[in-house]
Amino acid sequence: MDVQIIKPSILPGFMELLPGDQILFNDMMDRIRNNYEKFGFLPIDTPIIEKSEVLLAKGGGETEKQIYRFQRGDNDLSLRFDLTVPLARYVAQHFSEISFPFRRYQIGKVYRGERNQKGRFREFYQCDIDIIGNENLSIINDAEIPSVIYSTFKELGFDDFTIKINNRKVLSGFFQWLKIKDSKAVLRIIDKLDKIGMSGVGEELSELGLNENIIEKIKKFMSIKGSNEEILDNLKSLNIDNDIFKLGFEELNFVAKYIKDFGVPEKNYVLDLSIARGLDYYTGTVYETFLNDYPKLGSICSGGRYDNLAAHYIKRSLPGVGISIGLSRLFSQLMEEKIIENKKNFLTKVLIIPMDDCLKEGIEVATILRKENIYTQVYTEEGKIGKKFNYADKLNIPYVIIIGSQEVEDKAVTIKNINSGNQETMELSEALKILKN
Repeated sequence: MDVQIIKPSILPGFMELLPGDQILFNDMMDRIRNNYEKFGFLPIDTPIIEKSEVLLAKGGGETEKQIYRFQRGDNDLSLRFDLTVPLARYVAQHFSEISFPFRRYQIGKVYRGERNQKGRFREFYQCDIDIIGNENLSIINDAEIPSVIYSTFKELGFDDFTIKINNRKVLSGFFQWLKIKDSKAVLRIIDKLDKIGMSGVGEELSELGLNENIIEKIKKFMSIKGSNEEILDNLKSLNIDNDIFKLGFEELNFVAKYIKDFGVPEKNYVLDLSIARGLDYYTGTVYETFLNDYPKLGSICSGGRYDNLAAHYIKRSLPGVGISIGLSRLFSQLMEEKIIENKKNFLTKVLIIPMDDCLKEGIEVATILRKENIYTQVYTEEGKIGKKFNYADKLNIPYVIIIGSQEVEDKAVTIKNINSGNQETMELSEALKILKN
């Protein structure tokens, strides 16, 4: 009976890479991980599947609509849609076992039922860091976070990028001073500035019911520009009599002062009063990071300060600050814009080709090389020598070692540089020196 052939395919919104691109992706992930660890962040790995009641404790509305939710027996389960809510559950559950301030990082897949569109994924990697305090958390942590962003993107090979910083208290206090009732709605509109422009913001604020005078004051406030010192001086000169605004100003001033001490060059960060972060749980410092030469990529790293991470899971105040890099989206955009490219990436450094029934000797050499931490593969299939060299070329393996009866007799190996074409017969110890360079 003929087997029915099913067309191989994956669902829209899921990313799958060929090995060369996967090597590049993994390299980016490793660089991010190494930088997070360099700053003292500790790894955790929460389950992909959570109890729906846990995952949705802070959700509802649009969030709930995007969740992959299913029943398994009597269990109501959901795939995690971010790494923050599982972190909240994790900290509450392991409260007595972890040390505060708790500095954690997590790199893992999350799932959202996003509308299928270019650059949006339903399964994607997030790379998160958070610093969680017990009852309180020093504002100095808010000044340190940009140094992690700076170090990470420098390590990824970028130089011309800007970390934009604001404080939600400054915005909330300003809106209170203007006697705006629904400040959260205004914040969500301001957060769309990059997408809809200042005129679009004005239109949506008008639809919210704000009068033209108030709208113009908001637009003027958002348009305050200059050096960081000039922006702070401008804010101070407004003489806004609101306690929340004053606290936000103090925090913003403090963060701006210490970022430089953490080693972030002034050209790489700027205060920007239009940065709002639309998510409701941010309460203080907020961050957005942009590649200056590629503005259409939008924010490539974002986050901020929140007052109480785990209010739904524990009767303690657990304030925190953190950021997230959407690695899958960033990688796909960088590849599409050819900002990064697969330039003959390889993992295996040497391919051993045994000849003349010298498989045993080939395996012995491979074992020696692997003990020297040289990534090695033995070619065991039949075929002409040209086919075997072609295999190495296609996989971008830079060196081939040939072991035949003559090499065995001479206690030597023949090593060929695939890129240059140079080929020499020598003792294995000499070949090792070449491979280690």
